[in-house]
Parts: sequence; C-alpha cells; structure tokens
Amino acid sequence: MHYSLFSLLKNALNGHRGWTPTWRDAEPRLNYDAIIIGGGGHGLATAYYLAKNHGITNVAVIEKGWIGGGNVGRNTTIVRSNYMLQGNIPFYEHAMKLWEGLEQDLNYNAMMSQRGVLNLYHSDAQRDAFARRGNAMRLNGVDAELLDRDGVKAMAPFLNFDNARFPIQGGLLQRRGGTARHDAVAWGYARAASDRGVDIVQNCEVTGFVREGGAIVGVETTRGTIRAKKIGMAVAGNTSKVGTMAGLRLPIESHVLQAFVTEGLKPLIPGVITFGAGHFYVSQSDKGGLVFGGDIDGYNSYAQRGNMPVVEDVCEGGMAVMPMIGRLRLLRSWGGIMDMSMDGSPIIDKSGIDGLYLNCGWCYGGFKATPASGWCFAHLIAKDQPHEVAAAYRLNRFETGAVIDEKGQGAQPNLH
Repeated sequence: MHYSLFSLLKNALNGHRGWTPTWRDAEPRLNYDAIIIGGGGHGLATAYYLAKNHGITNVAVIEKGWIGGGNVGRNTTIVRSNYMLQGNIPFYEHAMKLWEGLEQDLNYNAMMSQRGVLNLYHSDAQRDAFARRGNAMRLNGVDAELLDRDGVKAMAPFLNFDNARFPIQGGLLQRRGGTARHDAVAWGYARAASDRGVDIVQNCEVTGFVREGGAIVGVETTRGTIRAKKIGMAVAGNTSKVGTMAGLRLPIESHVLQAFVTEGLKPLIPGVITFGAGHFYVSQSDKGGLVFGGDIDGYNSYAQRGNMPVVEDVCEGGMAVMPMIGRLRLLRSWGGIMDMSMDGSPIIDKSGIDGLYLNCGWCYGGFKATPASGWCFAHLIAKDQPHEVAAAYRLNRFETGAVIDEKGQGAQPNLH
C-alpha cells in the first residue's frame, strides 16, 4: 500500500479497517541469492538497496528476535556528518544526503528533523581543533559553522556559559544534522524491502554456517538450514559471536552504551547539543523528553544494560553544561551493544572466506550511518568490490597500518 493523504482519508472513512501489514512476515525458503544476517537498520537497508539498486530480490533478512529489537531501537537517534578524516567524510556525507531524501524514497515517515548538531568548545585549543574540523568539512562540501560565545547564546541561552571549570566559548554547528525516529527507520526499510520481494524472517537465529569446499554456502538456524550464494553479516554488537561460528577472529570488542530519557517538557532544546569537556550529548524527542547519553561502559559485555558509574558520569556532564537538567526525573534508561573497532571506524569488506561479507565495527556511528552502510554493503555484495565512499573501510587496514582513527586514541577500542 502506498501511503499518501488520499490513502489516509480513504481508510479514515472505512474506520481504518483497510490497512495492510507494514511488511510480510515471511517463512524461510531453502535457497536465496543472498542472505543478510541481522534485521536491524543496516541489514534491512542492505536488503532494500540490493533490490532497488542491483535488482537482486531473492534475498532473506534473518533476525534472531523481532525487527527493531536490537541496536537500531536502542540509540539516541542522532544524524550528522561532521567528520574530519578523508576516510570518513565522504561516507557520512553520503549517508546525510540519503537521510535527506529517505522518507520520499521509502514512502514512510522516519521523522527526520534537521534541527542542527552543535558541538560546544571550552578552550582556545579546542576552538582551534574545531576550526580545523570545520575547514575539513567545508573543503569536502559539508556544511559547518564555527560560532563564538554570542552565537551559541543566541541558540541556547539556558546553557551554563560561565562554569568556572568549563566556560562555553563557542561551538561548531552543522545545521543539516539532527535526529530521526529510530524505530520508524527500521520499519520503513523493512516495508520497502518487503515490497520489492525481500523475505523478512523474524525469530530465526543463526546457529552455524554451512561450508562446501572452503566456501560458506548457507546458514544453520533455529528454523532449519537456509542456503545462499552470498551471505552478509550485519549483527552489530554480536559480530564476534557470529563471526566465531565461521572461524573468524575480528579486531573488534563488544561494549555497552547506555542512553536515557526524561519526563516530557515543553520545547526547550533547539537541536542536538554536545558537551566538549566530557562525553554528554542531548536532544529533545517529539514527545518532549530529553534524550541523552555519554561514554560506553568500559568493559566487554553482550548485555543490553549498563552500570551506575557511567550513569553518574553522564549526569555530571549534563549538570556541568546545563544545571537545570538536575530538576528532571528520568523515565527510563537502556543499553545497546557496540561493536568497537580498534581505530573507531567501521569495516565493510569481504571476510576472507568465500561467500561471507562483513559489516561491523560501527562504534558510536552506527545509527547515523544506516543508509550509507546499507548502500555500500549492498554494492559490495552485488559487485564483489567496495563502493568508492567506503573504500577505506577495508579489513586489511589493521594489517597495513592505514587506520582511520578519528579520535586519535590509538588501538584501544573502549576509548573510541
């Protein structure tokens, strides 16, 4: 069904009895041209672009739980392309351009809101670093504005500008950044892929791989054996677990990242604001709650929950930049599983085993990358060569030393 004002009015007159399911909940077939393991944003986007861009529709997306139950529904919904390094700028700007046309492309309301992303700076050195980042962005055709104190105050007068330890001197603004509704992104891609013939198979967990002559030709699942010519792995924080079944040892670690939401308020936060002297970022949802987060919990885990030390650290950052947040009540918190790579940048590449392709290592960048990740992963699977904007995300960069360390933190995953 095509969503439009006409279809809304028609179904309103019918008591809304004419709506069809958003996507087909398919039964797995025995053979496919391609299987995508993981029914999150990246996996669903990959299946959609395989069908749309490459005409490959005999595709199954297999998800161990339900669509939207993983990291795609466990993040803070931020969309931006304010990166600095050459390996990252083209990719994330490609993602931003896809975000800007996503709702029209999918015929689904993803609640894309380009309210801007403002990164605060608190020292002369940090101002110079942000100026450098902004210049790199502008040289690559990405919008960036370096604001002084007055410019920030005009946007967010409620911030604590005169904090004795962390005075706000200005900020780097990307006006095209903002937020999108994470659940709607998953539902939109699932619907669009299903409409093009892709099978969406839920409650189907991979338990092993089928090998023939050294190549992987299928997967063993809780719903039987499913064979395919090509298999793409897009399972985020569970990459190490699934990769182990194929005999892979990958340069990533899994860590918990917590997020929080407060009670609803009247409109307050103009866009996304990040604290420059600690790891804290905040935006306001359409329901009025403040959505915020910070650093990962500093230990390896597959649990979708976090611990109190990080809660305290995030709240301290929020209180430093906007003390009034201390008057709000938290409604809930949740955790996602981050697959942290050794340089803080992702991997979109062949696995080294015939028939198996990798999409992993997204660290903090997974949600904002969703459209470009799917676009580039689909290109890799269809053509057996990397897309030009993801050419730097090869697995062998850790062997050759061509790492993409956006934060400059070295090879310790939990610092990225």
